Amino acid sequence: MNTSLLEYISTIIPKENLFVEEPMNQRTTFRTGGNAEILIEVETEEQLKQLIIFLNKIEEEYHIIGNGSNLLIGDRGIRGAILQIGSRMSKLEVYGTTIVAGAGVLLSQLAAFAAKNKLSGLEFASGIPGTLGGAVVMNAGAYGGEMCQVVTKVKVMTYEGEILELDHETMEFQYRNSVIRNKKFVVLEVEMSLELGDQKEILAKMSELSSARKEKQPLEFPSAGSTFKRPEGHFSGKLIMEAGLKGLQIGGAQVSEKHCGFVINRDHATSADILEVIRTVQDRVFENAGVKLEMEVICLGDF
Repeated sequence: MNTSLLEYISTIIPKENLFVEEPMNQRTTFRTGGNAEILIEVETEEQLKQLIIFLNKIEEEYHIIGNGSNLLIGDRGIRGAILQIGSRMSKLEVYGTTIVAGAGVLLSQLAAFAAKNKLSGLEFASGIPGTLGGAVVMNAGAYGGEMCQVVTKVKVMTYEGEILELDHETMEFQYRNSVIRNKKFVVLEVEMSLELGDQKEILAKMSELSSARKEKQPLEFPSAGSTFKRPEGHFSGKLIMEAGLKGLQIGGAQVSEKHCGFVINRDHATSADILEVIRTVQDRVFENAGVKLEMEVICLGDF
């Protein structure tokens, strides 16, 4: 990206929010990946609108991300611009049993806010390492809970800069999917309907789920959480174990010995190592069980 373009972007975005050749291994939970040509931490809807319209006009490649919890970035980096919707767009407001939150709010922060206000329904989200925007797009869930159970409205911006409000029905929630995954929309804000509960019981449930995660998931290693979607009628971890892939290691990447559904960065892995483990798992599981495992993780950039 040439100097004149950077200068123009700096008229929209404060310079402290603009990063050139930003190492993406510091911006993803896998802790791998090359540099982003330019990364912009977006603060407001108006900034986002101006950036999207401008980048579309000049036909510059760009991607929109949250906190990098479900991303595998290529070792050779990403061309164009990364627009990050994160802590700078993370408002939290409560109206009775309704919470309205910005897309950049971390799910752990959101669940804690709900508990503080004695609202139940988001306990499952307390340990999911992502932002609300991404969680709504993929209908994230854990331990029997999913975002679709609480989301009532989603405010989005189209890639033309238009603001839309989608209700629950329009979102077309499915397992790890929503209408947004197939459209050029950016989540801005989410309205959620919860239930009044006993604060001690809510906190106890969150603590119980946290203990279960620590016991069953490889939280001590960088990862993107569950690597694969759950195939209909199966569990990905069980299929991987039955294919004899527990502990499979290529370079620094490994199928977790604690939970086979996780591919982890065990020892200074590259993104190429991780991708090779994923593809090996997909091939071997298909050979063994005839089931095609679909990645939850999104790949971006040059590998």
